[in-house]
Amino acid sequence: MIPSTIDATIDCLQEKNYVADRSLATAVFLALKMKRPLFLEGEAGVGKTEIAKVLAETLDTKLIRLQCYEGLDLSTAAYEWNYAKQILEIRLSEASGQVDKEAIEKEIFSTKFLIKRPLLKSLELTGSGKPPVLLIDELDRSDEPFEAFLLEILSEFQITIPELGTVKAQDPPVVIITSNRTREIHDAVKRRCLYHWVGYPNINQELEILKRKIGKVSTKLAKQIVDHVQALRKKDLFKKPGTAETLDWAKALQVLNKTELSQETIASTLGVLLKYQDDIEKISGMDT
Repeated sequence: MIPSTIDATIDCLQEKNYVADRSLATAVFLALKMKRPLFLEGEAGVGKTEIAKVLAETLDTKLIRLQCYEGLDLSTAAYEWNYAKQILEIRLSEASGQVDKEAIEKEIFSTKFLIKRPLLKSLELTGSGKPPVLLIDELDRSDEPFEAFLLEILSEFQITIPELGTVKAQDPPVVIITSNRTREIHDAVKRRCLYHWVGYPNINQELEILKRKIGKVSTKLAKQIVDHVQALRKKDLFKKPGTAETLDWAKALQVLNKTELSQETIASTLGVLLKYQDDIEKISGMDT
């Protein structure tokens, strides 16, 4: 069930251990109520993808994920024809003596020869009574021409298949689009969505996230972890640690049976927080 208020949205997210500030909860609430796609932009590791997963759990519906990458095209994202099966059908028809080309063509371009990919599946599943959550993840990794294809889906919640016609959702799926902003997404895409920038959490939010996700960590160690990560984000780094790295670091420290931070522990585990050698060397140089 869709939350009835913004406060209810915050509560629903927290029930699934997702700590959201009011502005993010408002964006989620409006996207659900207005049945509009939600475009989430922000640094990697701040919890954009997790929102789609949590919403699928909260709404008790299916999550359909399209992971974007360079070279992503229509056949991988929406649909393609099963050419091998079509050719086999043509040969069988010819072998049986069928010569009606129009009948053969109509048969091979029917739905039984159609391979459905994430975008098409998300539109067809809406007739089940529980629209799925469609996650279009890291759109900035795809090529710009792919964005043009998305416009029909984002505005009309439909896909036009030349051989079959238009497939339109009975009830729009919940669409979440994420971007790490490695490149700018075209305005035409953003205009069709509600927009929200997902930033790094503040100290209190990150402590709450740590408490919910890593339950056994001591209060003292949790505070030291968050303080150190927050300090790192203020440095001039190529890639600042996100919330995902904070959680990974806390888990690593648990594995090492650490109850408090020391310079030695920080130095030996920097590779959990920082993913570029230049950043590690810069921070290591500052600590010496």
